[in-house]
Amino acid sequence: MLITMDADAQTPQANAAAARAGDLTLQRVFASPDLSGTTPRQLKLSPDGKLLTLLRNRADERERFDLWAMDTATGEWRMLVDSRKIGTGAELSEAEKMQRERARIGGTRGIIAYDWTPDGSAILVPLDGDLFLATLDGQVRRLTESTAGELNPAISPAGRYLSFVRDQNLYVQPIAGGDARRITPDGTGTVHWGEAEFVAQEEMDRSDGYWWSPDDTRIAVERFDEATVGIVSRAAIGAEGTRVYDQRYPRAGTDNARVDLYVMAPDGSGRVKVDLGTDPDIYLARVDWTPDGRALLVQRQSRDQRTLDLLQVDPATGASKLLFTERAGERSWINLHNALRPMRDGSLVWWSERDGHGHLYRWKGGRWTQLTKGEWEVAGIVGVDEAKGRITFLGNKDGVLERHLYAVDLAKPGAVTRLSEPGWWHGATANRDASRMIVTRSSPDQPPQVYLADATGRRTSWVNENKVAGDHPYAPFMASHEPKKFGTIKAADGTVLHWEMITPKLEPGRKYPVFFEHYGGPHAQTVSRQWAGALQQYLVDRGYIWFQLDNRGAANRGKAFEDHLFQAMGSVEVADQRAGAEWLKQQAFVDGDRIVTYGWSYGGYMTLKMLEADPGLYAAGIAGAPVSKWELYDTHYTERYMGDPRRVPEAYATSNTVADALKIRDPLLLIHGMADDNVVLEHSTVMMSKLQGGAVPFELMLYPGQTHRVGGPGVSEHLWTTILDFLDRRVVKPQ
Repeated sequence: MLITMDADAQTPQANAAAARAGDLTLQRVFASPDLSGTTPRQLKLSPDGKLLTLLRNRADERERFDLWAMDTATGEWRMLVDSRKIGTGAELSEAEKMQRERARIGGTRGIIAYDWTPDGSAILVPLDGDLFLATLDGQVRRLTESTAGELNPAISPAGRYLSFVRDQNLYVQPIAGGDARRITPDGTGTVHWGEAEFVAQEEMDRSDGYWWSPDDTRIAVERFDEATVGIVSRAAIGAEGTRVYDQRYPRAGTDNARVDLYVMAPDGSGRVKVDLGTDPDIYLARVDWTPDGRALLVQRQSRDQRTLDLLQVDPATGASKLLFTERAGERSWINLHNALRPMRDGSLVWWSERDGHGHLYRWKGGRWTQLTKGEWEVAGIVGVDEAKGRITFLGNKDGVLERHLYAVDLAKPGAVTRLSEPGWWHGATANRDASRMIVTRSSPDQPPQVYLADATGRRTSWVNENKVAGDHPYAPFMASHEPKKFGTIKAADGTVLHWEMITPKLEPGRKYPVFFEHYGGPHAQTVSRQWAGALQQYLVDRGYIWFQLDNRGAANRGKAFEDHLFQAMGSVEVADQRAGAEWLKQQAFVDGDRIVTYGWSYGGYMTLKMLEADPGLYAAGIAGAPVSKWELYDTHYTERYMGDPRRVPEAYATSNTVADALKIRDPLLLIHGMADDNVVLEHSTVMMSKLQGGAVPFELMLYPGQTHRVGGPGVSEHLWTTILDFLDRRVVKPQ
C-alpha cells in the first residue's frame, strides 16, 4: 500500500510559469539525467571485500539500470554488465510484472537485482526473464532461455546450486554443470511453490518463498494454494486493447491463501512438512536458519495480527516447538520486522515493541535482556559482530526527524553510541559483522551520497559523493533552491505533530497559496531531514508554499502514537491534518482561501475524507488511487488496523468514504491507473458512481495500462500537468 509518486514532472503552462532564471520546468524535473544525480541501488560488497557493486541508472535513461563495480582499494569504476547489450527486450511474465509492482519498481528497466557467488568469482544477473552469469573479466554467460521466465533466482549459500521458480515450481541446477531439475511436485493452477503469496509481497515485506540451509543440504520451501481466495476480475485497460485478469485477491474478511512450509533436499527428496500448528488460518511471516543449519526459526502470525510466535523447527522431521510469543496491547497489533539475528551460541537478537517503543533484546536460555531503551525507535539491524559482542543498527535516538547509525555492546545494555554525523538521514548495509559498511545519507539540501565506512562509522572513501556542483544535473537550479523549514503544532489531545515546509522568498504583504501534501496512513513517516526530489522545489518555483504534516498514526513515534488508528481510520489523522490547515491559515504569509490538498493511495483516501469532513476548509483536493471502502482492500493490511469486517462492521462503515461522498463541495480531481492491482479501479468507480448519482461535480483522469504507480517517461509529466492545470483553472493560480 505504501507508495511514493514520482517526485519529479511539467506542462506548457507550467513552463511559462517558470519565468525566473534558474527555475525548474516540469519537463526537466522528469527528464534524464536524474536531477538527484546518479541513484545507485542494490549496493553490495564482494565476498572478499575487494569490489563494491551496485546498480546505476543511465544518464540518458534514468529508469534503466546497469551493473557497476568499484575497486575498494583504488576507487576505480567499471561497468560489469551493460543491460542494453545482453538484454533481449522480451516481455516479462505477468508474475514478474506483479512482483515488481509489489516491490514498487514497476517502471524500472534493465537489471533490477543480482547475487554474488559465495566465492566471489561471478555474479548471477536476472534480466528480461532469463538468467545470466557474469564473471569479473567482463564475460557474460546465459544460463536459461525459456518463454516461461524465471522468478526469485538465487545462488545457494555454499555456492553449489542455482535455484529459481518457473511455472509455479522450484527448480535447482548445479553450478558446476547439468540441467535444472524441478524439485516440487504439483505447482499448477492455484498451487505455487517457492513464491511468496500476494499479501506477503504486498504487506508483509516478504518476497522470498524458499530458504537454503547454510550448508546447501536442505531447502525450506513455501507452498501456497489460492483456491479459496476470492477472484477480482481486473481489467488491465491499455491504450489499444484490454486484458482481463482473474486475480486472486483476498479482500478484508475473506479467505487467505492456504500456506504450508516444507523442507527437502536439493533434489526434492526427503520432503517433510513443517508443523505450523492446528490453525490453518495464519500468516507465515518469516523463515530463517540457525547458523549451524540444525534448525529453522519460523515466525507465525495470527490472522488477527495480535500474536506472533517464534517456532523452532527440526528440519529432519518438521516437528516444531514454541520458543516465545509476542502479544499486542488491548487496542493494538503486532508489527513485523526483519531484525531477528540467530547467534552461534544459540541466543537470539530480537526486535520488539513490548515496552511501547521498538527496541532490541537478547533472548538466551529462555531469559530476556533489553539492549536498547528509551522513547525512540530502532529501525533495523545493520550487522552483528559476535566476536566483539557488538550490534550496529539504525534508529532515531537523536530525534525523530533524523536516522542514524548506532552501536550497542551485548555486555553493556543501554550504552548506545552514535556512529554517524548529525543533520542527515542515514541508511546502511554491511558485511555480517558490520566491520565494513556501505552508508547512504541525504539531507533536504543534498541528494543521496554513498560512502564506505569502518566499524566505527568513520568514512574511509566515497562511493558516490554526488556533490551538487560543476556538472551535477541539479547544480544549475541551486540558486533557486529554497531551504526546508521544520516545526511542530499540537493535536487536539496535546500530542506534538511535526511539519515541514518550503516557501518561496517571501515578499512583505504578499500571501501565497499552499500545496498541502499528505499521506496520513500507518507504517510510514513523511516528515524528515532527507532529500525529497525536485518536484517540491518546482512547486515552490511556481509560487506555492509546499507543506506536509505527520499526523497521529504515523511510524517511528512509538506504539501509542501509531495505535490511534486502531479500528479508527479516517478519524484522528483527518483531525490532525485539519489542525495543520488551521495553523497555516493563521500565518500572515499564507492565503487561507487557497490551500489545496493532495495525496496518493492512503493519501488519496485522506483527500476524500478531508474534503468530506471539512467542506470549505480546502480550496481543492486531488485524490490519487484512493481507497474508498476498506472492505475492498486486502486482508493483512486492512485487518491489522481495522479488524475483521465480519466482527466490527461499524468500524468499516465509519471509515469508508462513500457514505459521506455527497458532502464534498470543493473542487475534486480523481486520478487512477486503469490496471491498478493493488488499490483496484473499483475503489474509484464506486466513488465516481456515488458522486454522479448525487449530482456532485468532479474531474477525472484515468491512465490506461498504468498500475498503482502512475509514472514513467511522458506519463509523469502528463500527470502533473493535469494536476496543476486543474488547480490553475479552478482556484489557486499563483499571482
